[in-house]
Amino acid sequence: MKSIFFSLLTFLFFCNANAQYWQQHVEYSMEVTLEHETAQYSGNQKLVYTNNSPETLHKVFYHLYFNAFKPGSEMAVRLKNAGDKNRRFSVDLDTLSPAQQGFLKVSGLTQDGMAVKTVDAETILEVTLNTPLGPGQSTVLELSFNGQVPDVIRRAGKNSSEGIAFSMAQWYPKLAEYDLEGWNTDPYTGREFHGVWGDFDVKITLDKDFTVAASGYLQNADDIGKGYSERKNPKTKKGNVTWHFIAPQVHDFTWAADTDYIHDTYPGPNEVTLHFFYKNNPEIIENWKKLQPDTAKLMDYYNTTLGLYPYKQYSVVQGGDGGMEYAMLTLITGGRNYGSLFGVTAHELAHSWFQHVLATNETKHEWMDEGFTSFISALASNEVLEQNKEFPLEGSYAGYFRLATSGVEMPQSTNANRYEHNFAYESTAYNKGAVFLGQLIYLVGKETFFKILQTYYEEWKFKHPQPNDFRRIAERISGIQLQWYLTDWTQTTNKIDYAIAALDSHEEGSLLRLERKELMPMPLEILVVSKNGDTDLHYIPISLMRGEKENPYSMDWTVEKDWAWANPKYELILKQKKEDIETILIDPSGLMADIDKSNNYYVAPAE
Repeated sequence: MKSIFFSLLTFLFFCNANAQYWQQHVEYSMEVTLEHETAQYSGNQKLVYTNNSPETLHKVFYHLYFNAFKPGSEMAVRLKNAGDKNRRFSVDLDTLSPAQQGFLKVSGLTQDGMAVKTVDAETILEVTLNTPLGPGQSTVLELSFNGQVPDVIRRAGKNSSEGIAFSMAQWYPKLAEYDLEGWNTDPYTGREFHGVWGDFDVKITLDKDFTVAASGYLQNADDIGKGYSERKNPKTKKGNVTWHFIAPQVHDFTWAADTDYIHDTYPGPNEVTLHFFYKNNPEIIENWKKLQPDTAKLMDYYNTTLGLYPYKQYSVVQGGDGGMEYAMLTLITGGRNYGSLFGVTAHELAHSWFQHVLATNETKHEWMDEGFTSFISALASNEVLEQNKEFPLEGSYAGYFRLATSGVEMPQSTNANRYEHNFAYESTAYNKGAVFLGQLIYLVGKETFFKILQTYYEEWKFKHPQPNDFRRIAERISGIQLQWYLTDWTQTTNKIDYAIAALDSHEEGSLLRLERKELMPMPLEILVVSKNGDTDLHYIPISLMRGEKENPYSMDWTVEKDWAWANPKYELILKQKKEDIETILIDPSGLMADIDKSNNYYVAPAE
């Protein structure tokens, strides 16, 4: 008894001392049958849930996403009362007919064989456990479910605009994540997802005319092949085939099915097999063939820049309503020009690192996924397509500038479901998130920055990191304090605006008067160009950093005294006389997101 007691104390101490590392775990076993003519499905689910937290759980929660796709749902109401139109939805949910709607119902839920009490709250199912689940304990939860696949309205559904029969994302009762901040039980209103790491064993039964693309590894390819050969014989009667997939260490399971898929494979880097599923449509086949070697190049870029993709398979699947990342695959629309097809694949593939390996809680920190993905996919596209752009992040910066001057910006720490304007959410998640990394290069230097990214991926994969976890790694690698940066950029709407206020004559040369016009501080790089062509570079750290980056330029620079944040003005003595100066430029790199660049330069008056 004594040894058990001390073992429990040791476990609790470990969980509290290393609380940021504990992760809940789930093992799913599911069997589902889809009736393609009615778009209804039914199945059974058994899961083993392990509580690795230091707390005793008295309840668990499930997501029932398909219940959002019906008239009067919270999602339907939210779409009508936002500050602007959510352009990702082209259908009014209140107009859906019974056949177009979705639903997901659970019955017979038991804990370790005993029925439990449940409360159905549309997209959230609340379950009171008969036996509380203590730290380190596991329990078996079993249930039956039946559902109806909605029309493709947002990410998932049937009968897409490109003719894909079924895009089965978020289709099953999905256990909610419990983490340091408690249960994540936001009702689904069309935004992002969060999930528990686990292993999935899934059997999908449907008419043998369908080809299935799914998360995980197909276990019964030989049996499926027999079904294909039977399909070619017109005398063979209709019948079902069961597809069996296993997906290890993922936090979701997605599949798509169509009777007209072409299925190609292509060798990816590090012995990964790339799968491509797309319609047998002559208008798109050439682009989808061209996409395959480029996808391998993209994966190689991400492997090199971030860290190795940890699975041995990745699928690019035509389906859904645009582009959406899932475990070991993406659903994308396929009838695009090649630039668009490549671009959406580059973006969704990058999510495999930031969302399906690191897996930040997107509801609370969507910018750490969408923004980081936008950043790295822009760099990857520039290299793989040999675009040779001088500034690959130009689009993200331009998008952020529109947001910052729109009057509707909200702090980046806002819950994804709470943004008043959809425009503000989109631009904050994608553009402002990408600029966060672009400016980090400005703060710490390019070489140091990529060491930070690689270390972040290596240390936090499969651990659901939060913003502060990224900051601490950035500080450790760079030697620069960055709490001020994370706070100002993500928890406020403070902006950056520095100005050259005046250039005056001085007994030692000239006096450059600088001014901070907005609240957010930044270090400054000042380039001085003389009329004779000579250049001079000055670096002004801010005291909040408690350090400086190494000079990233091929020319020498002068490190000046720190600019204290409390002082909006700064004076810099230049060795050049005023009359000898041609131009002065704040931030020659263009990486600082100064909202008004018209006051960032001085040009000598014409003689």
